[in-house]
Amino acid sequence: MRFSGAFALLAAVLPVLALPVHDNSFPYIGVKVLRIPTGNTTTALDDLVSQFDLSSWTSVSRPNSHIDVEVPKAKLNAFTTAAQAILDQDGIANSIETMHEDLAASIRKESESMIAAASKKVASDDAEALVGLANQAWFNAYHSYADHLTFLDDLVATFPNNAKIVSSGTSIGGRDIKGINIFGSSGSGTRPAIIWHGTVHAREWITSMTTEYLAYSLLNNYANSTEVKSYVDKYDFYIFPVVNPDGFVYTQTTTRLWRKNRQAPPSGSTCYGRDINRNWNVAWSQTNGASTNPCSETFKGLAPLDARETQSLADFINAKANSAVGAKMFLDWHSYSQLFMYPYGYSCTRLSADNTEFGQLASGFTTALRAVHGTRFTSGPICTTIYATTGSSVDYAYDVSKIKYSLTVELRDTGANGFVLPANQIRPSGEEVWAGVKSLLANMI
Repeated sequence: MRFSGAFALLAAVLPVLALPVHDNSFPYIGVKVLRIPTGNTTTALDDLVSQFDLSSWTSVSRPNSHIDVEVPKAKLNAFTTAAQAILDQDGIANSIETMHEDLAASIRKESESMIAAASKKVASDDAEALVGLANQAWFNAYHSYADHLTFLDDLVATFPNNAKIVSSGTSIGGRDIKGINIFGSSGSGTRPAIIWHGTVHAREWITSMTTEYLAYSLLNNYANSTEVKSYVDKYDFYIFPVVNPDGFVYTQTTTRLWRKNRQAPPSGSTCYGRDINRNWNVAWSQTNGASTNPCSETFKGLAPLDARETQSLADFINAKANSAVGAKMFLDWHSYSQLFMYPYGYSCTRLSADNTEFGQLASGFTTALRAVHGTRFTSGPICTTIYATTGSSVDYAYDVSKIKYSLTVELRDTGANGFVLPANQIRPSGEEVWAGVKSLLANMI
């Protein structure tokens, strides 16, 4: 009886639980991830990375910072010898660190947590496991794209009076860019919009989980927290955990560290994808903030908004910004580096009109966040805090859509794990960011 019941449960749950069945670690067998300090040697190190045709996890190297780079076993000795020679010239000795000794093993461990979480749900007799994915256990592991869609549906089913499904359109591959609208007592569409989106860059899995943690926290605390109720009654939240679904699926089935969307190569190239955070119609034609090379991870496209994902998001944002109630905040979630940033990315000398207030909000966000788990975030304008970015969503939302509180956050960590952040950090990331977000909501004018 118990045996047949287990099969019935399995049949009911398996359509929802889309387990990863492909090995997304295969391209990384024998690959190490190294952190190399830059000192004053940025050009030489950048040239060396290009010479060895290596993938870098940090888009641009900055003086007195670092680059994080994937190095295959066959190139390891030659590359590290050449890199150390450059560092020696700058007086930096014995300072190359290993972030991932075996990148493939780290990725397999990450995927095992996904399978274990789904299998546990299938086998469980616990009542909570049978009512859907919208519970705290969701934040114990990473999940497939299909399950992320189901999680949003389950949130709406659990909190039907305060949530509904929305979409900004479809990806170049035809997948839904699905989000959740969270609203208060006056109903949907009656309050200024707050728009958050994650997984712009496909490999940044922690952003989908953290934005979902925020959605869950807003809904789960609405009935028992006067503070949270005041925020949900004051604003309309539009949360899109995965806005690059094609790229995200590709990271789970084929190449874990893929960044761009999966748009077909332009004429004359064999390289797929556009960086949809370099494709917005703001400072798009400027140099030094994106790439015109289709094979680059920061390829900006052939024209602004020529990535379907970017165009659909821009249409959605502008519709909310131009509505009768307007838009109050736009926040683009990324990883990794532990940063809170604001305009501008396209200029390191121009400050936004709201720079002083942004600095005050940043102080409140980082202080509240640090109080939870002791995690330290740095803050400042995008260009001077991380690097120059042209055609970015934050600058577009601020300059074009005229959304005052246009912000971006780089989540955990600062490089011990990088993009392959262990699943046991999902919940702590959500908890600390929830504290920071409540500070933002309390202090926006």
